[in-house]
Amino acid sequence: MCNVINNSNGCRSIIDPTLIDDERILTNLLLIQNRYVIKSSYFHCVQPDLSVSMRECVANWMLEICEEEQCEKDVFPLAMNILDRFLSSVTIKKSQLQLLASVCLFLASKLKQSESIVTSKLILYSDFSITEDQLKGWELLVLSQLKWDLAAVTPNDFLNLLIRRLHTRSKGKEKLMTIKKHAQTFITLCATDFRFSMLPPSSIAASCIATAILGLTSLRNNLSSTKELLSQLCKLTSIDFSDLLSIRKSIEDILNEQISPHH
Repeated sequence: MCNVINNSNGCRSIIDPTLIDDERILTNLLLIQNRYVIKSSYFHCVQPDLSVSMRECVANWMLEICEEEQCEKDVFPLAMNILDRFLSSVTIKKSQLQLLASVCLFLASKLKQSESIVTSKLILYSDFSITEDQLKGWELLVLSQLKWDLAAVTPNDFLNLLIRRLHTRSKGKEKLMTIKKHAQTFITLCATDFRFSMLPPSSIAASCIATAILGLTSLRNNLSSTKELLSQLCKLTSIDFSDLLSIRKSIEDILNEQISPHH
């Protein structure tokens, strides 16, 4: 069980080392993670009225809301997972996408925070294009379609588990916290990009950690130490080294797009 602390943003759980160190937790997450990964692109076959760019646009809108509301880091990736899983099975009109996105944020915040995003805020963020009755109706629709199975495994679920196991191979708790902070940012960016919605969460988490590690000069300049860390990530998540590097390349592409003046 996690301990709970109170602060200005409400109650928050903190890491329980007993759970993080339990190998069964990592094993079980690896076993069930694919249950929450969509199998193929839903554009054209299921969503002829939608496009990848529309998903990206609504994802960025959802992320802005999470940042404005100071949501927990787990809220946005979970909301995007709920959205993708629903869109992979139910055809909607493009005029309904923002409504669905609002519902996914609402549900994710209920699961991951002590206090959910209030419906009046979501209506305001939508510029009053949705109503409270629509939110309630679509909330039931999403819950029914996903069979109330909303507590999906996301890349964030693997972060502490993987980084904790890198502890004996790296130097200093502060460096590990930097790796975690950067990896969380990369996971958030991955959630905005549809390419990552069909990848196992553990592979995304490992690749984001790898990207964070390779971004630290002190580790990057130590070739043997870096290779050891990356190899350990591959072993922990059963991902091929080439796949790890390939996903990391995609993450770097997103980062380059973010900082490009032409984006």
